[in-house]
Amino acid sequence: MKKIFLFLLLLPQFIFAQRPEVFITTPIYSVVYSEVYQQPLEVKYKVQCVNGKASRKGMDFYTNDSVITSDNEDYVNNVWDKGHLAPAADFSCTVETLKQTFSYLNCALQHQDLNRGAWRLLEAHERDLAATSKDVEVVIVLDFESGTKLASGAIVPNGFWKTIKIKGRPVECYYFPNSKPATTDYKKFLVKTCF
Repeated sequence: MKKIFLFLLLLPQFIFAQRPEVFITTPIYSVVYSEVYQQPLEVKYKVQCVNGKASRKGMDFYTNDSVITSDNEDYVNNVWDKGHLAPAADFSCTVETLKQTFSYLNCALQHQDLNRGAWRLLEAHERDLAATSKDVEVVIVLDFESGTKLASGAIVPNGFWKTIKIKGRPVECYYFPNSKPATTDYKKFLVKTCF
């Protein structure tokens, strides 16, 4: 009887404990996710589709039953976009692969002007590289050095490290502060050292 009581007493801690790192591999990307931050820590993917035509119409981000993620509440009435890390356009070959990009496991609180500007243009550049090399891998590491916690619970990243690899070799490295950029020219965010 004591064991059952102890189990029932500790059950809420097991159910509601937020894990600092959860490792997940999907068919199109891998992610290290922080339930504490309710944001990805790292996402890796290979560009699979350089000019897909699958429609995003009617798609929206969805939560995961086994991981505590951000949700719609974190993106209401603020400057933060639901920023795809593994870009939807890189996986628009089929509706099925496109839909997998809409998981909150693949979503970051990203400044709307960054997401819709330099970040989007760099994603197009990745597809251009993949059109010729066929082996483009991207690694994104989120910077939470002094991230801000929203009232809704998620932590806003300070920035994003992005490394583009061709045939396993880093060829371009970037750092984007998570703020309104002065330019949409993604080349202005090149850095000499990869994360």
